[in-house]
This record gives sequence, C-alpha cells and structure tokens, in this order.
Amino acid sequence: MGSSFGIGFFPIVIIIIVLYLLSSVKILSEYERGVIFRLGRLLEQAKGPGLIFVFKPIDRMVRVSLRVETHEVPAQDVITRDNVAVKVNAVVYFRVIEPRKAIVEVRDYFFATSQLAQTTLRSVLGEVELDDLLSQREKLNDRLQSIIDQHAGPWGIKVALVEVKQVDLPEQMQRAIAKQAEAEREKRAKIIHADGELQASHKLMEAAEVLSSQPTAMQLRYLQTLTEIGVEKNTTIVFPLPIDLITGLASMMKK
Repeated sequence: MGSSFGIGFFPIVIIIIVLYLLSSVKILSEYERGVIFRLGRLLEQAKGPGLIFVFKPIDRMVRVSLRVETHEVPAQDVITRDNVAVKVNAVVYFRVIEPRKAIVEVRDYFFATSQLAQTTLRSVLGEVELDDLLSQREKLNDRLQSIIDQHAGPWGIKVALVEVKQVDLPEQMQRAIAKQAEAEREKRAKIIHADGELQASHKLMEAAEVLSSQPTAMQLRYLQTLTEIGVEKNTTIVFPLPIDLITGLASMMKK
C-alpha cells in the first residue's frame, strides 16, 4: 500500500511542477520590457523581448512599453507677460528609454510627465508676450521640449517633441488683432499706391523731356489720340490746341 501511494504521489508532483513552470513562462513583445523584482530587490537588467521566466512568488514583473506615448496636455489658463489671459493646450510625445528608472524612480511616470508638462507650459508661456506666443511657436516648442526632457530624464523618460496645439484668445483681443491686421494692410496699400505714383511721375517727366526735345513728336501723339478716339465710333470732336499758342496769348494779355 505504501509503494502504491508513493507511485501515485510522484505523478501529481510532476504535474504540479510542470504547471508551475508553464505559469512562469511570460512572452514579451518587441516593444515591451519586463522589470523584475526578486524578493523585493530590483534585478540589474530588464528582461525581454521574447520568452522569459518569472518564478512567482519570488519574482514580480512589471511590464513597460518602449513605444512613443502621445499625451494631450489639457487647456491651461496662462497670463502672458503683457497681461493677456489665454487658454493654451499642447501635445507631448515621449517614450521610456530606461525601464528600470521609469518604475523605481517615480511612482507613475505617465502621470508625472503629464503634470510636469502642464506646469512647464504655464511657466514658460507666462514669460513671453502675446505676439511672441503667436509668431514664435517653433522657438517656444523647442524650449518646452528642452525643459521637460531635462526634468524627466532622471525618470528614464525621453521627451521627443512638444507642440503648442491651440491658443484661445478672448473675443475682445481677437477684435483688436483684427483691427491691427486691417490697419497694417491699409498702410501697405497706401505705401504701394504712393510708390506707384512716384514711379509714374518719373516716367511722365521722362516722357515730357522726350516730347519737348522733338516738337513733331507732340503732333504724332495728337494724331495717335485722334485715331484711338475714332475707333470708338463716337461723335466727340477733338481739336488739338498747341500749348505754345496758349502761352503766347497769356503773355499778350499780361502786357
């Protein structure tokens, strides 16, 4: 009886061991790493990708994704340097480059990076004027990325890109900017018109010099004008009167 009990107990032990080994098998994808704590102590290297063994309850594994995370920063109330209240939101792209630090150095690296992005967005944009916020967006994006990446680096996080997504202006400020843009367009239109008048006056002066040097050129111009009027088939009669005649009559009247 004792021998039969031993024979029956041995397969049960084998089955339990096999089931334990199967439950210890973990498969990590190419973009995943497993941070292992063995008896509460962190192992020197993260495991994966592929097939790994996690021997519970001795080992405890935390999965960490190495893919780029996209986080949309909620709209933040920002007061710019020139005391204009605006709402600004942004998008932060970051990824984990050191899984062990991302788990050990900070409790929740995603939440921590989100809060860091919000506070940095308010502090950086509060130091610039509204015109710089609207016109120097690329420069501000680089500055935000540099500051967030510097503070998130000890957590094993790499901030790849920060983009200011939208700037909501008060309605009064929108009307003021529209008026400013309209005034700027009117100024450019007047400058262009004045420049055209200046160029036209120079050309007219050159034409007058040419016509005065050749008296017959004026007569030819008269005839060309009559030809252009005749094409219209109208009843207008044009009589060319020489300017010299008018000048002579005026001098006689003065005498």
